[in-house]
Amino acid sequence: MAPRRKKIYEGKAKILYEGPEPGTLVQYFKDDATAFNAQKKATIEGKGVLNNRLSEYFMTGLANIGVPNHFIKRLNMREQLIRQVEIVPLEVIVRNFAAGSIAKRLGLEEGTPLPRPIVEYSYKNDELGDPLVPEEYIIAFGWANQQDLDDIVALALRVNDFLTGVFYGVGIKLIDFKIEIGRIWDGDFMRLIVADEISPDSCRLWDVKTGQKLDKDVFRRDLGSLTDAYTEVAKRLGVLPTNTQPIKPTLIN
Repeated sequence: MAPRRKKIYEGKAKILYEGPEPGTLVQYFKDDATAFNAQKKATIEGKGVLNNRLSEYFMTGLANIGVPNHFIKRLNMREQLIRQVEIVPLEVIVRNFAAGSIAKRLGLEEGTPLPRPIVEYSYKNDELGDPLVPEEYIIAFGWANQQDLDDIVALALRVNDFLTGVFYGVGIKLIDFKIEIGRIWDGDFMRLIVADEISPDSCRLWDVKTGQKLDKDVFRRDLGSLTDAYTEVAKRLGVLPTNTQPIKPTLIN
């Protein structure tokens, strides 16, 4: 990493630095893994490299089907150039099958198919443990307006369609995932785009045949090696960090 770069923000899994041009940032992927709101921590060798590659793959694929996002290009093994956005302070969660908190909340068995994809929101605040919030709160507190929420749901469902197809094509079931949304301005006109990252850190992924978990639950629940799980995902998608050529995602119909 170049010295004296201005650090803008450091999160649990990534660092944002000032970018080379106005309106850009450099997103650096760390090897840190955290769970249960950072109560459980570890450094997982190579995780940052895999997540950089996988996020590049998904963001490029989304751009190819017209889903706007912050990704510009990958710079090296751990860094990518992204557009600077104003982050909407919500985690947007899309669930296809019951797992994690919804299974506990509703007493559903993990893996139960949901009647349709469910979109829910949590307020981005680590100290509070990212509490689930209804649309009523979001609008009342001014985090987003009704039009924004309609646009966010539409974006989230398009991402879900794309990811579900890509993963299913390589024998992986997309249980759920979370994304973040950013605002960008073109003059006075504001647009919402997909931001942050899409990686096995932010998805629940199960092998279609065996039900084996290939995501951060491996770390949360001590189910083995996280790097092995993420490498398996990268291998199936044909995205491996040994290959230095940029990867073109293929769309699976």
